[in-house]
Amino acid sequence: MVDRSKFYVGGKWVAPEQAKTLPVVNPATEETLYEIAIGSAADVDRAVAAARAAWPAFADTSREDRIALLERIMALYSKRMKDIGAAVSDEMGAPLTLAERAHAGAGLSHLMTTLEALKAYAFEERIGHAQIVREAVGVVGMITPWNWPLNQIACKVAPALAAGCTMVLKPSEFTPTCALILAEVLDEAGVPAGVFNLVNGLGPDVGAAMSAHAGLDMISFTGSTRAGIDVAIRAAPSVKRVTQELGGKSANIILPDADFEKAVAGGTRHCFNNSGQSCNAPTRMLVPADRMKEAAEIAAGVANSLRVGDPRATGIDLGPVVNRTQWEKIQRLIESGIAEGATLAAGGTGRPEGLKKGFYVRPTVFADVAPDMTIAREEIFGPVLSIVPYKDEDDAVRIANDTPYGLAGYVSSSDVERARRVARRIRAGNVNLNGVMNDRRAPFGGFKQSGNGREWGRFGLEEYLEVKAIGGWGD
Repeated sequence: MVDRSKFYVGGKWVAPEQAKTLPVVNPATEETLYEIAIGSAADVDRAVAAARAAWPAFADTSREDRIALLERIMALYSKRMKDIGAAVSDEMGAPLTLAERAHAGAGLSHLMTTLEALKAYAFEERIGHAQIVREAVGVVGMITPWNWPLNQIACKVAPALAAGCTMVLKPSEFTPTCALILAEVLDEAGVPAGVFNLVNGLGPDVGAAMSAHAGLDMISFTGSTRAGIDVAIRAAPSVKRVTQELGGKSANIILPDADFEKAVAGGTRHCFNNSGQSCNAPTRMLVPADRMKEAAEIAAGVANSLRVGDPRATGIDLGPVVNRTQWEKIQRLIESGIAEGATLAAGGTGRPEGLKKGFYVRPTVFADVAPDMTIAREEIFGPVLSIVPYKDEDDAVRIANDTPYGLAGYVSSSDVERARRVARRIRAGNVNLNGVMNDRRAPFGGFKQSGNGREWGRFGLEEYLEVKAIGGWGD
């Protein structure tokens, strides 16, 4: 039974320094599920102290020790997949099948790919008379969001363990339970006391204290660009390493020779997946100007076919968005699209028909969207697709790159070489061709205001390592 009244610090479940709680609301019902304890700067101090005390011994463990540890974690995590899925579904609204398969599954996948990377990684190499050594960066603070909670927690915790780092995690206050379950898994797997620590809390309290804490050697943050800037500013005086995976406004270029029906329908479904709450969602669909009407009809058909409702019900495609604040923001942005002259092809404001409560959004498609419209510029983080016309390939690339973000891009063409050429021109950290999704062994991260650093696989492991050159090594 998950104890939401305590934090996990120094290998024990401990009460917060100050008795303060926060309600966790089910977005499908708008009712409070339970209260969680939330922490303060004093709780961060205690967790950092535990992590610093544990770091020298854990950093000195062998590759074989950490391999065995990850294998134990994976075995125990697998047994808790349904518990994790249920928690994610209840707290952020993902349909239960998606929560169990994709959300909980993502956590296990990152453990697997990190283990694979750890087994093969070269921690030392010779360059001339120097021995190059890669060693753990130290004590890491991790701040994670609610939209894919286990995905973003696991792709930080797993490589940190593999590298020999100790850590303090602040998960989102909207989705705390899956992180507490993970803490139970790590405890049962025998992660040494102090290596992993968890403090629940709010960004302005716990997150800010972690960002500024001189006892942390690194901050790994996933969240909004606005919050990422604040984290970096607070971290700057201590010159700690900061890695960030931030917002996105990803373009999906459908070239004239693509399988149009397949590309438009697939891109629309991808945009709406997880109720549009994915930082790399293809929210800007770029189509040839003379095929706008055709694209709008296909996308609207997909939007109108999706079943929106209770995440625990059978056959549901989309649940609610996470909370009232997000719902109201999405409504304002839909209203702006209408006011600025985009063509509303499907959806619109308000809840879907038949739903009287819950933070449900109508799957919405806008056609004839100009690149300077608000819905084409701002990250909406809801099931809203903007279809933007382009003149030719160069125009499509220009529009795709005309954004402060650079997390992901998508290209569809029947000519694979052409798709590859266009992909190279897109200023984004991840570009996917013809509907093929990311490989979790490949790096994930963004250009520009979508962040810095990379996660997943070998590239994620390297973010948690310092590089040392020992000269005069000799033959």
